[in-house]
Amino acid sequence: MLKIYNTESRKLEKFEPINKEEVKMYVCGPTVYSDIHIGNARPVIFFDTLKLYLNYLGYNVNYVSNITDIDDKIIEEAKKKNITEKELTNKYTKRFIEATKHVGSNLPDLMPKATDYVDSMIKYINDLKEKDFAYETESGVYFKSTKLETYGSISNQDKDALEESVRIDNKGDKLDFRDFSIWKKTTDGLHFDSPFGKGRPGWHTECAVMNYDIFQSKIDIHGGGSDLIFPHHENENIQCLAHSGHELSKYWMHVGRVDFKNAKMSKSLGNTILVKDLLNPISYRMLILAHHYRRPINFTDELLDEYIDVYNKMVNSLKRANLKMGISFEKDVYDEEILNNFEKEMNNDLNTSNVISLILGEITKINKSSDIISITKKYNSIMVILKVLGIKPEIKLTKEVINKYENWQTARENKDYNLADELRSELMNEGWI
Repeated sequence: MLKIYNTESRKLEKFEPINKEEVKMYVCGPTVYSDIHIGNARPVIFFDTLKLYLNYLGYNVNYVSNITDIDDKIIEEAKKKNITEKELTNKYTKRFIEATKHVGSNLPDLMPKATDYVDSMIKYINDLKEKDFAYETESGVYFKSTKLETYGSISNQDKDALEESVRIDNKGDKLDFRDFSIWKKTTDGLHFDSPFGKGRPGWHTECAVMNYDIFQSKIDIHGGGSDLIFPHHENENIQCLAHSGHELSKYWMHVGRVDFKNAKMSKSLGNTILVKDLLNPISYRMLILAHHYRRPINFTDELLDEYIDVYNKMVNSLKRANLKMGISFEKDVYDEEILNNFEKEMNNDLNTSNVISLILGEITKINKSSDIISITKKYNSIMVILKVLGIKPEIKLTKEVINKYENWQTARENKDYNLADELRSELMNEGWI
């Protein structure tokens, strides 16, 4: 039975989807004004792995992750570059898709853009006003954050102690400092006509409305980085409660931060490493999965080098095992103990850290074994696990490789040391011996 940590309840809970026919999962995506850094890639990697594991368990998953293509940062960056917001966001949406694939992740089933849902957002905001959960001022429309007693439940904060949650300025005419903007009146940059005046929707409302329009009901999993717990996810959830009478999600999952040399990684601080600049992106994926998703990671160049080495040694060991087994090895035999241990660790709040250790331990056993049946079962089981983790090493044994290996053995037997050394060097460089 899969158990996951629910941020809202602060405890492990059995995963029981609302509808067994389909798991509904929404993960907050990027604000597309620049390239994503390796910290931004952690949820991209983790939630892809979560979907793959849910598929492995037999669930059909509808995975949605949005594109925020309207935001103050986008407007400012477009001005700097002297291009339109659409030109900017189209460019970095494409770059985000490339970065997603670069780290071995599949694209979500749907990647809705906020600008495609503005009409729905206006209607949603109007509904909140009519239900007396929102009010209009000279600067915009604000949500009455403390009208519902449950405000603060996601972040586990008392509503009387909540910090100011407004992402944009316009603070002077709010009724309560905790109220947050759901429509900003402005004609600066990209803006839209509405009954509340020209302007654009608030960030928290964008995600709440896309969830509402796409799923039409409470979802199973809402995810993102831990920095989104408050105010973003708190404010999404309270709007859903006010508008639709239910919480947005049954389970809330959040990944820990990736720091760089003990400092917060941030575009504003200029201490980021961009995903597109990773020369060994799958080794980085392994690094991420080698740490429990809720724990912070202190990234260093040395740590990445360590996992580049671990990944390369793993791939070479699997290549050597494949060479021992030959081209036509049995592909449907497995080591049930390995797969059972894999499921045990994954069912314990997606403990991919222990799964990586399990893989490396079994590879050590393969390296020491001469039992082809045992090697085959372990190899097949490891490849199943790696597929679920989104780590798909290129291992393609060809007749050419086998011929080269046999010619090397023959050269050794014939004491043709020059040829043997040449063939051995080639096989070693290719990772086969």
